[in-house]
Amino acid sequence: MTATVLTARALLLDMDGTLVNSDAVVERIWRRWSDRHGLDGDEVMKVVHGRQGHASMAVLLPDRPVQQNLADNERMLAEETADTDGVVEIPGAAAFLASLNGLPHALVTSADVALSTVRMAAAGLPLPAVRITAESVGASKPDPEGFLKGAAELGVAPADCVVFEDSGAGIAAGRAAGMRVVGVGPRAAAHAPDAVVRDLTEVRVESVAGDLLRVHVG
Repeated sequence: MTATVLTARALLLDMDGTLVNSDAVVERIWRRWSDRHGLDGDEVMKVVHGRQGHASMAVLLPDRPVQQNLADNERMLAEETADTDGVVEIPGAAAFLASLNGLPHALVTSADVALSTVRMAAAGLPLPAVRITAESVGASKPDPEGFLKGAAELGVAPADCVVFEDSGAGIAAGRAAGMRVVGVGPRAAAHAPDAVVRDLTEVRVESVAGDLLRVHVG
């Protein structure tokens, strides 16, 4: 793989699939949901990564009332928060987060506060001080609102941020926010991020002159 070097002032990090491997839980919960609604589980799994649950439901069941999706999403979040079996760090995530101590970065996740807290703890990862969760936004990824809020919280222009994402919805959100995107893992490559890595062992961040970060990818 050819190494890529990106210069930034802040990093915005997705959680599921980027820092935390929660695929086992997501598969269990969403395939049960698919069965209840008579949907093809494989097709459902192509939609759900990166989005808030109610936003996925709106895509999959377009004629269902929004309030029903929101209520169903609350039940799903409770199930997901209670189920941490198989939740582990993405390789390199702990060292990557440790390298960001004192550097501008934020978590930008479609999970809510409870789920993000539980999953990061289950994976043995520290929560970044700045966190944009489902409660922080009015629109789910692929809308750019979460990433734009993360940049604003850090006081950094969107063009000076680099996003780390694994899903099509997340990569689209980063691009729509005017940010460069590093794709993490096998799902990411299909969505044309600026650079892609197998996992976070292939990323190194250093602080350089002034307030710049140099991100070595690959």
